[in-house]
Amino acid sequence: MELRQLKYFVKIAETLNFSEASKLLCITQSTLSQQIKQLETELGTRLFIRSSHTVDLTEAGRELLPLARQTLHKASLCSERINDLNGLSAGTLNIGVTYSFSPILTETLITFMKMYPHVKLNIFYKPMAELMELLRERTVDFALAFKPTHAAEGVESHILFQNSLSVIVGEYHPLASLERITPTELERYDLALPSQGLQARNAFDHIIAPYQNFRIRIELNEVNILLKLIRNTNLVTVLAEASIHNESGVKAIPLSIPENEMTGCVHILKDTYRKRSMLEFIRLLSDSIAVKERQNAWL
Repeated sequence: MELRQLKYFVKIAETLNFSEASKLLCITQSTLSQQIKQLETELGTRLFIRSSHTVDLTEAGRELLPLARQTLHKASLCSERINDLNGLSAGTLNIGVTYSFSPILTETLITFMKMYPHVKLNIFYKPMAELMELLRERTVDFALAFKPTHAAEGVESHILFQNSLSVIVGEYHPLASLERITPTELERYDLALPSQGLQARNAFDHIIAPYQNFRIRIELNEVNILLKLIRNTNLVTVLAEASIHNESGVKAIPLSIPENEMTGCVHILKDTYRKRSMLEFIRLLSDSIAVKERQNAWL
């Protein structure tokens, strides 16, 4: 059994499509099929049920999948640990980020790339639930996101800064002059909100449950487009205050309601190897101006 065969097996299991898997692996479909047949012969069992239109895992395939992923992860750790010994002169760092956390990240990305030009960075922008799944699958080494309402199993969360859920308006909006905004005041305006499932929306829906009179005109999962709407219309949105770091033309006003805190965290799998590159990135992030500003604002 070869690591290459396990890699091919996992990719097919994820896509359930031999043609798509071969493209992602940059090999021919015939080579992929041949390698899987060799693996099935060695194991003495079929791993996939194939028809002219569908591919599915057999019972043996479902049993093998988590073991194959674990084996591939352990193999990759061998090279990662050697790279760590070589002083971050090579290697790959995979980072998961929620959309609203993106503005906090930019400064550290630039600093890290200048300091460690030979470490490749892969950035995955996903909603919180998808990031936790990528973390458990070890597709990402760590995730940057606000603390979820319920702790994720097998994941430890380290606090970076405290933040608040805020009303975001254009700089010339009638609400821009207020120091705090109540839900009753918010009911008077048309809202453009992040889509359901995104962290700011989950937090908003949780704390405003007693209020039913909001006028939601549009929902979308792209923060940059959302902020562009806020700049150019009288629409109002609700996001974590950190989401508009270094953004011009908009203003954040705290939402005057209990339990509107949002805690910025680094999420890491428990009992797993910490790459040196990961620890260095987190150190730089903790010392960044963006994070320091959030910490000082909360004092």
